[in-house]
Amino acid sequence: MTPLDIVYKDRDLLVVDKPSGLLTVPGARAEHKDSLQSRLLAEHPDALLVHRLDMDTSGIVVFALNKKAQVALGRQFEGRSTEKKYLARVWGQIEGDKGTINEPLINDWPNRPRQKICPETGKPAVTHWEVLARDEISTRVRLTPETGRSHQLRVHLLHLGHPILGDNLYAHADAFGAAERLQLHALTLGLQHPYTQKPIRFEAPCPF
Repeated sequence: MTPLDIVYKDRDLLVVDKPSGLLTVPGARAEHKDSLQSRLLAEHPDALLVHRLDMDTSGIVVFALNKKAQVALGRQFEGRSTEKKYLARVWGQIEGDKGTINEPLINDWPNRPRQKICPETGKPAVTHWEVLARDEISTRVRLTPETGRSHQLRVHLLHLGHPILGDNLYAHADAFGAAERLQLHALTLGLQHPYTQKPIRFEAPCPF
């Protein structure tokens, strides 16, 4: 088992670079018991969950090391005062250099765990995107979500007509087969330290 990459640790925070293919928290099935949280608890028994990343998404995840810090961090995520940036490689050539996707999302219950866009009953979801590079089959983009809906970035890019490479839920066959893993990485996370109240920012280098 590969050791976890601890990005930062102090009296209140434990920040980890989660690898792709690892659940943030254990699932109900026996084959889903292994997770970032369970591995952390083995060495850091005080670690408390604050937020999650999809199983196939890599990058920055922050845990609290006491209840007071957990509550303070949770309020920041709920109040959308954190600053999150992701990197992704998507299928095809995106037209333009930047833009915003504002499409509400809701559970696609017959096709769980998929999500879908629903203007009538979906919850607000906003993603800003900026092109960083292009190659023959894909576009590399930086993504800044204002909201944190489940699968938000994956569904929004699909809506744009450019599914994320390696996406086993939303990509068509060519886009899925173009990468060995989901090409989505939580690059940076900025927040207010729950004890010092000062801004603090964490980064995990992109592995693709």
